[in-house]
Amino acid sequence: MELEFGCGFPTHDSHPLHHLKRSCKTLSTGIAWSMATLALLLLFSGTTAAAGNLHNIVIYAERLPGNLYGYRMAGHIVRQPDGTQIDITNRYVTSTATIPGPTIILDEGDIADIELLHQFDPHTPFQEHVSLHVHGVHYDRESDGTLKYINLYKDESAVPHLSYVYRWNAAPGTAGTWPYHDHNMENHNGAEDKGLFGALIVRSAAEARQAKTSSNRAHVSPNVAKDYVFYLGDDAFWAMEIDNATGKQTALGTNPPLTAQRNTNVRFHLIALGTNFHQFELPKYQWIDPGTRNTINRKVLGPLEKHVFTVKATHSSRYQDTAFASRLLGMRGDFIITR
Repeated sequence: MELEFGCGFPTHDSHPLHHLKRSCKTLSTGIAWSMATLALLLLFSGTTAAAGNLHNIVIYAERLPGNLYGYRMAGHIVRQPDGTQIDITNRYVTSTATIPGPTIILDEGDIADIELLHQFDPHTPFQEHVSLHVHGVHYDRESDGTLKYINLYKDESAVPHLSYVYRWNAAPGTAGTWPYHDHNMENHNGAEDKGLFGALIVRSAAEARQAKTSSNRAHVSPNVAKDYVFYLGDDAFWAMEIDNATGKQTALGTNPPLTAQRNTNVRFHLIALGTNFHQFELPKYQWIDPGTRNTINRKVLGPLEKHVFTVKATHSSRYQDTAFASRLLGMRGDFIITR
């Protein structure tokens, strides 16, 4: 049935639109604009018609030697829109917490529900709270991962004997590499400086389609042999290696040697932590500065800035942070090319 306002249907004085004189043509135009507006809202909202995967993730926050802490992946199950479930937990280090924490990989359109469990001494003063605060993707105020006196809502922490669930929405437009970290242990700045940090990689829709059609779906990117997720701390590099042949992740510790087979593509994800500025260099290599046409051989990064680039591994080199303080602290390591 077609409804026409002002074309034979009675109106009432109480109707809020009664004072407007509209022809059938005007109303039809209004309906068309309303439908167009609704379509645009659906297109750009966090919820889209083409739903992505739902990731059910369990992470433990644990104490490590040397007054350090780390995140440990306990479980990661991917639930696809058709109901298929894939357990990818074996891609992570699961035997112990690591620094850096696990690198979580989502596609644009995916949702991640992440349960965080507090697994260290419940009686330690000032360490009752631990959280996950992520950058770059969407979430509601339940999932900010901050304390009540910051968010003016509530403490969004895992505490002893009570876990907390965060929901991250990798909505369209959030593709990239993003840090996550604690925001609540000891104070509102959290314990990022004690090891509670990691990364989230959101693959673009195009990159995700390419990975799904490749012969090995473990790939972060089918065109890259290895991904190195690099954290530039105030006194050292920390690194996580992802082998794209298997999807396996390996925490490499501080200032580690990196290896790559000759003539393979290697991608670096640089994330600056702490409070210092850094100048990353990989001598005798050049790469395109993302978003530009410029070829560069060094990159300056401030706190929580990031930079992602790919090189073809043609010769051995040494990565380094040539900022004055970083150079004095020995922030460097070998990049070794094998046949």
